[in-house]
Formats: sequence, structure tokens, C-alpha cells
Amino acid sequence: MRPLLPLLLLGTVALARPQDLSPAGAQCLEHECFAVFWASRPFSGASEGCERGGGHLMTVRSTVAEEAITLLLQKREGRLWLGLSLSPSLSCTEPSRRLRGFRWVTGDRSTDYTNWAPSGQRCGERCVTVSRELLWEERRCEEPADGFLCQYSYGGSCPRLAAPRGVPVAYATPFGARGAEFLALPPRSVAFVPDLGLELRCEDGDGAGPRWGRDTPGSVGLRAGRRRLRGDCQHHCVVAGGSFVCMCAVGYRLAADGISCEDIDDCASEPGPCEQKCVNTKGGFECRCHSGYRMVDGRCQLLPPCWEAPCQHRCEELPDGYRCACHPGYAVDPLDATLCRLYCNATECPAVCDAGGACDCPEGFLLDGDELCVDVDECDSGHCEFNCTNTPGGFQCHCPHGFHLRGVDCVPILDGDGEEISGDFELVLTTPVPGRPPPKEERLHPGVVVAIAGGALLSLLALLALFFHLARKRCRSHGSMDYKYSGPQEKELGLQPVPSAQKL
Repeated sequence: MRPLLPLLLLGTVALARPQDLSPAGAQCLEHECFAVFWASRPFSGASEGCERGGGHLMTVRSTVAEEAITLLLQKREGRLWLGLSLSPSLSCTEPSRRLRGFRWVTGDRSTDYTNWAPSGQRCGERCVTVSRELLWEERRCEEPADGFLCQYSYGGSCPRLAAPRGVPVAYATPFGARGAEFLALPPRSVAFVPDLGLELRCEDGDGAGPRWGRDTPGSVGLRAGRRRLRGDCQHHCVVAGGSFVCMCAVGYRLAADGISCEDIDDCASEPGPCEQKCVNTKGGFECRCHSGYRMVDGRCQLLPPCWEAPCQHRCEELPDGYRCACHPGYAVDPLDATLCRLYCNATECPAVCDAGGACDCPEGFLLDGDELCVDVDECDSGHCEFNCTNTPGGFQCHCPHGFHLRGVDCVPILDGDGEEISGDFELVLTTPVPGRPPPKEERLHPGVVVAIAGGALLSLLALLALFFHLARKRCRSHGSMDYKYSGPQEKELGLQPVPSAQKL
């Protein structure tokens, strides 16, 4: 793309007398031209002068138009009418609004730029002038200004003709501007090549945009000659009588051989055509911005710190940059400050729910009810080999003396020979380490619950039956032992009386 400003072209126009209503200077864009008229007129007379050439008083909606005014005025002093006026239905200006209630002559209030003089509110002055300082001043419409600025809009333009070296070309625009330094010309402009006796006209083509051509009695023969000689010219060939001229497309210039066209390195010009970076292309160039800037209406604007910040949730601007922040219920990830993770530092905390009603809890918490998250006691699930301390959303494992923590397991501390170091059991608090994820809460199917209850009942009945069986067996064993000890053997083992002769 070609930015607007580098296409602004100042035509070399001789200063004209005010009564001639010829522009004292002109500039053209690809689709618009601007002209300055130094003629003392009231606002209405200035507006008529622009309309006579097919345009209207100039609207200044951006800094590009402002720079066009700077080139048009050059060093001349004076006040010029702009196309900005206040409706008679409004009793006073409105300083709080960008255009203070004024409208452009095109009937709208659209603008990206204003430059009011610091004169405050001035009621009753319903038209606007601009000076060499580019300040806008409210002025009575009936009073004459030193001149006026006109604007002409077109659907396209013809490029400057690249004639052979030493062959001058002059141009005349439909709104009266004349010169030799134009690089783009609006439709109905005329190009004069006196040395070759050529007079070309910029006319709308058949859908391809405006182009130079001739409409004379000998045009048929000229077109035939152009077809015969077209192979000699790289881009365009213009035939006149027995001679021809090679011309190049916009963005190229005619080479020294008078036939070839070479690309113009627009980026090599001084000053450069771009505000920051320029990239030359075939037949043109592209303007780009440095990192941290973006292109807005042809100009590079500094991006706010949060414009491209990689924050997952929110970005907060700081005097020296930015920082990432998280939505309620989340905390910045300590391993990556651009990410957010669910977080809660209490045994209970509110759940984070979306618009559809789905709620999430931080890691280590379970949803209890609709919007409440309750801490899971991982120590009840045997996550640690020895001692365990539950914490909100996590847990801590402890190892005895002679062991150290590896993950959630306690492994022996070995000496230099690979032997375990023994010692009394002593709990040592280790650094909290996130453990295995707690088991997920699952709802049991009613059939599973019934089966478990039935199994427990059958187990109880089996235990009772076993108890009664053992009791009965014990009773039978005691009866048989009594029976054996009451037999004849007992009598044989009874005490016998000692004879009296053996008594001492």
C-alpha cells in the first residue's frame, strides 16, 4: 500500500491574480486534490469558488490534511476559510464537543483531528478559518478572509508520464491548476509534450481506472502504430506521427535506454516517505511500525502495555509496564505469571461457576452443594507412608529420623557404604510437596449399595453360625473328659491305709 502523505504532490503553479480564481498552489492524492486560492471573499463566496471547479471547501479530518495545508501555505501569512460552519438553528458553540457543534460542508461531523485556537467559547461566529500556525479560529461568516482552501474528490488518477530525459511535460487540472511537478493527475487533466507535439488526456478507462489517451482524428492510425511498436517499450508506448515515446507505470521511471522501466526505491528518498520503517516493493513501498506500535490511519501509534500482553485472565497497566491478574477464585501461577489457576487457602471457599451453572473447585477440594468447595482430607486416604498433616487443598508428609522424603515416600538415608543409618524414631517436618491427586468423589449406584449391605449381613450370619458351632463343640469335649476320669482307673489310684506297725 502507499501511504497518503508521500503521494501529496505540490504542483508548480504561477501565482495568479485573485480575480482569476485560479489556484496559487495545488496538491493531489490518489483520489483527492487540494488547492489554495488567495482571494478575499466571505464564506459564501469562497464556497461558490470551490464549487465552480467541482469541489467544496476543504475538510481537515486528519493530520494528513493538516500537512497538506502546510505545503500549500508555505511561508505566506493569512487566514483561509475551511469547510466548517455552525448551523443557524444553534444559538452558541459547544466547547465540550470535538467540533463544538459545527458541521463540515459535506453535512457530517466525522473527524479524527481538531486544532482549535485557545480562544474559548465565542458565540455568534459561525465559520472557521485556519492560519499558517494551523490553528482553527471561529470567525463571522460575513467578514472576508484572505483566501480559501478547496478540496476535489475523484474515483482515481493517472500517473505522471515518464518521458525521455530532457523532454518536458506540463499538466493542467480540471480545477485550473497548472504545473510540471505533478506525479498524479485527476480525470480530465491534460498532459502537454511540446517537443513531440503530443497532447494527452486522463480519461476513465473500461473498469481499469483512469489512463492517458488521445481522442483525435488520427487516433485509429495511432492505435495501430502503438500495436506495432508496443514490443519495443516495456510498459507503455505513445505514438505521434512517425515517432513514439515509452512511458512507465507509477512507481517506475524510464531507464537510460528510453525503453526499459526501472523500479523507484521510494525508501531511499530524503526525507523518507514513512514515519518509522519503509519496505520497498515493485512499483511502490510499504510503511510499517516498530514493535510496540501499530498503524492507524497511516501513522504509527504507541500501543498500550496491555495491548499484546499474554495474560490468561486480566492485565493491569503499571507506570513501567504491566502485570497479569486473575479473576476471583483464581491466583497467579507461581511457575508462569501469565497463567491463572484455581486457588483457595481455607477449608471452605466459594466455587467458580460459569454462565451455564457448571461450577469448579480448586485442586484438593470437592463441591459440596451448589456453590461451596470443601477441602479434601488426603491424610484419610493413605497418601503418606508414615505421618501426614492435612492442609487446605493439599497435605504434608513427615518421615522418621534416618529417612528422607522422596515425593510422598520415605526412603532410608544411606551412609557412604550404602548401609542404612539407624536411629530412634523421630518425626521430621519436610517441605510441603503437592502429592498425588486425591481420589475423586464418585456416587455409588443404588444396586451396589444393596449388594454391599447384603454381603455384610451374610458375613454377620456366617460369623454367628461359626460361633455357635465352636461353643457346642467345646461343651462336648468337657463331657467326654469327665467321663474318662470317673472310670475304674481312678479307684486304683486311690490312697491306701498305712499299717499301724509302720507308724513312727
